Amino acid sequence: MNVLFVAAEGVPFSKTGGLADVIGALPKELQKAGVNVRVVLPKYGDTPPQYEKEMELVHRFSVQVGWRSQYCGVLKLVHEGVVFYFIDNESHFKRPGTYGFFDDGERFSFFNRAILEALPSLDFKPDVIHCHDWHSGMIPVMLTQYRNQEFYSKVKTVFTIHNLQYQGVFSKSILGDLLGLGWEHFNVNGVEYHDQVSFMKGGLNYANLLTTVSPTYAKEIQTPFYGADLEGVLARRQSFMSGIINGIDTQEWNPQTDQHITRNYTWRSPKRKEENKVALQGELGLAPDPSIPMLGMVTRLARQKGLDLIAHVLGEILELNLQIVVLGTGEAQFEQMFKHFATTHPEKVSANIRFENVLAHKIYAASDLFLMPSLFEPCGLGQLIAMRYGSLPIVRETGGLKDTVTPYNKETDEGLGFSFANYNAHELLFTIQRAVHLYETDKEGAWKRMVGRAMRADFSWEQSAKKYKELYEQVTK
Repeated sequence: MNVLFVAAEGVPFSKTGGLADVIGALPKELQKAGVNVRVVLPKYGDTPPQYEKEMELVHRFSVQVGWRSQYCGVLKLVHEGVVFYFIDNESHFKRPGTYGFFDDGERFSFFNRAILEALPSLDFKPDVIHCHDWHSGMIPVMLTQYRNQEFYSKVKTVFTIHNLQYQGVFSKSILGDLLGLGWEHFNVNGVEYHDQVSFMKGGLNYANLLTTVSPTYAKEIQTPFYGADLEGVLARRQSFMSGIINGIDTQEWNPQTDQHITRNYTWRSPKRKEENKVALQGELGLAPDPSIPMLGMVTRLARQKGLDLIAHVLGEILELNLQIVVLGTGEAQFEQMFKHFATTHPEKVSANIRFENVLAHKIYAASDLFLMPSLFEPCGLGQLIAMRYGSLPIVRETGGLKDTVTPYNKETDEGLGFSFANYNAHELLFTIQRAVHLYETDKEGAWKRMVGRAMRADFSWEQSAKKYKELYEQVTK
């Protein structure tokens, strides 16, 4: 089984969010499951130089983008046992950053076309092209032009929605001018979206199978609140759609071997976990006290992540006996909010308005609770990493958060964290109060047992890879 992953970013070559982590980790796990996976990405200007040196040019040719003929180089690199291809065109990709530019429509039209044109010249014939998010959404549409050629005749496509909010919508003039597609595709069952062209809609309507990154999110996006104006398409194609939870890289995120933390530990050694808390309190200038519950946040500071709920009740949260450590950047109002409270409550709040991988590891290891009260969350990785490190998540019951965090039940002594249902600031406050109360009153009993369960839960990629393999087998039958 040959599968080609197509995406706009992938660790360790490029990253803006969780998509890159998936592209970096899932192919390795699929290889172990017996699937021959290769990955194709754009070759960006800020690709780390150590990888650029290792790349070899395997093919060069011209790509027709509308009436223009453009240079394309295909470079190849083997990383951790997985073959990566890079599409090289300096005018499109040799610039800092990945996407979000004025000419993204042209850049990714070129990217999609270049991949299909390059395939017959590579030593790899895919049974399945697995497209990830809008940047690769036109591949299933463009394939309709190639079906009469033997090489492409049996290739199937799977399209994964990582975040439906980002759709790649451009002027309808690109349909013929850049994509080289006829007007027969410009309708509600094609790529037309409010009289424009949507790459996301192309993937949703033309791929053989659809997936998204959690079973709950797969259902949610068929409703108006979560559907981002595409709920009708998704409801119509629901029989072709499944939700598969993302995993985490259990080698990188392992408190037993993590090189970035003060003291390694397992679920059997909670006192060692406390040493990480005391060390972080010292490093960040918080009151040094291992008995104070620490609430961690490693997040983009945006409304989608529930930051407006926190803003409503942060003063009341700080009346509790706890400390808050925040790491992340985002909307100015939320950056300012945390900076303000770090100034007024320096012994209780640490606001780290940046991203730093080492500090992220330290926060997961030091914190007792991890806050993710998201408005929507397709899957979420933070809560999975937090549980692995014995930091109990406080989440809103949406998307992947609902699917992965079983709420604490006092009567049955079950659960992996704490959750609330409605997008409501006082429900959030009540849930934090409840969690802190349990920590203070039953730390050696129910709390300790829940931490043990959370740390032993299996959120590895192995489970997800099995499900993807089943999908590939289903689509190629």
